Amino acid sequence: MSTVYSAPSSGLDAAHDLVSRIGRTPLLRLGRVAAHLPGIEIYAKAEYFNPGGSVKDRPALNMILDGERTGRLDSTKIILDATSGNTGIAYAMIAAVRRYRVTICLPMNASLERRQTLRAYGVELVLTDPAEGTDGAIRQCRQIFEQDPERYFYPDQFNNPANWKAHYETTAVEILEQTGGRITHLVTGLGTSGTFMGVGRRLRREIPGVRLISMQPASDFHGLEGLKHMPTAVVPSIYDPSLADDNIWIETEHAYRMCRRLAREEGILAGISSGGNVAAALKVAETMAEQGQSGTVVTVLCDSASRYLTASFWDD
Repeated sequence: MSTVYSAPSSGLDAAHDLVSRIGRTPLLRLGRVAAHLPGIEIYAKAEYFNPGGSVKDRPALNMILDGERTGRLDSTKIILDATSGNTGIAYAMIAAVRRYRVTICLPMNASLERRQTLRAYGVELVLTDPAEGTDGAIRQCRQIFEQDPERYFYPDQFNNPANWKAHYETTAVEILEQTGGRITHLVTGLGTSGTFMGVGRRLRREIPGVRLISMQPASDFHGLEGLKHMPTAVVPSIYDPSLADDNIWIETEHAYRMCRRLAREEGILAGISSGGNVAAALKVAETMAEQGQSGTVVTVLCDSASRYLTASFWDD
């Protein structure tokens, strides 16, 4: 299968193609956040180093490559999907390089920075009911596609196996290499669930004893953009709840607090879902310490704070 590491062309064009820079992001040790936990290390995969600024660059490229390879995407089609923002930005960045048009269904309460970034790329935005979150955007997207299916390429990130396979083939492999295979726990949130499914499946294949722990917002009404409260959400078909050994429920305020801690203690300006991921990873690490365990916990910094800086919680 094609992966996010497929070279777009040869020679100087390949060397300078923006899309070829997707992946190979750093793994950062969170030394101060975990300083009170001897014998336990917490690392975070800094996905905001991707050229489109988020973890979604990987699946967005893989879904586009899959569309091209299967003939569902060509120059006559408009890329259409529902998103909370980051996948849409990834589509837009890749589409600019590969010369496609993009239409995105987006909840109206997505952060101002995300909406402005999409507009800067020239994306056509269809803003949906904020109270319905990404589920409302999904429903609107399906309606648009059903009315004119010949006009659009609809990757459908919530139900496309190319989403999780991007992480199986790249993100997980990088984590294994960067930890020297020492990872004992993976902790990351569920949106499309692609990151957790892909990384988790590959880790379990390579290290059968690894613990896979998902993170979800503690309630259906939350401020963790991009994440789903699965008990009340439209559940992606790529999500398999049996993969997780456990789940951590995180309050929005705890994610906000961790965003501030990461900025002020680690020098990392991370987004809201990233704050939730690290808060969950810290809970797992503290439980390990209470039980006298040692290990290496890895989580994901999905994007940076640059897409949330107008949020008021930074002033607290």
